[in-house]
This record gives sequence, C-alpha cells and structure tokens, in this order.
Amino acid sequence: MISDNARFHRPERCKKVAEYLEKWGHRIELHFLPKYAPETNPIERVWWHLHDEITRNHGCFDITELVQLVMRWLDERAPFRIEGHVYELLDAA
Repeated sequence: MISDNARFHRPERCKKVAEYLEKWGHRIELHFLPKYAPETNPIERVWWHLHDEITRNHGCFDITELVQLVMRWLDERAPFRIEGHVYELLDAA
C-alpha cells in the first residue's frame, strides 16, 4: 500500500493502523511517499512558475487585482506541459 506521511497513516503514531497491521500485516506492505519531492509532483512546477512570474514582484494594489492577474496567467497557460525527467522515464518504461 502506498501512503503519504500523514501522522494517522504511520503505525508508530496511530493505534488503529498498528492494530490493523498486527492482524493483516502479513498480506500488505506499506510504502511511504517522500515527505517533500517536488520533482515527482507536476503542480509544484506550475506553482513555482506562477510565483516567479506573478506573485513575487507584482504591482497590484489589492487582492482582487492580484487574483485577476493570477487567473489570467493560469488561463493563458492551460493546459500545462509537464516538465521534468521523472515522467519522461515513466513513459519510456
């Protein structure tokens, strides 16, 4: 089973998970995702570009103007191309 690192998914942090694994652990194996791996999550690249191009140095006077600028930026770039070698390797497999 693949799981994130939420406290309630870790057997050492959650009594119910530990009890379940005690009963059924011979049938499953837990695999935890890395705590932070932006290279495996395409949306992280979108947020990085958005921050770099818009939110870091904007000249907006209020939040409404900033939200409109962000929404226009997102609309102009949809659909997004996935960047990075991780997904190219998966396609080749």
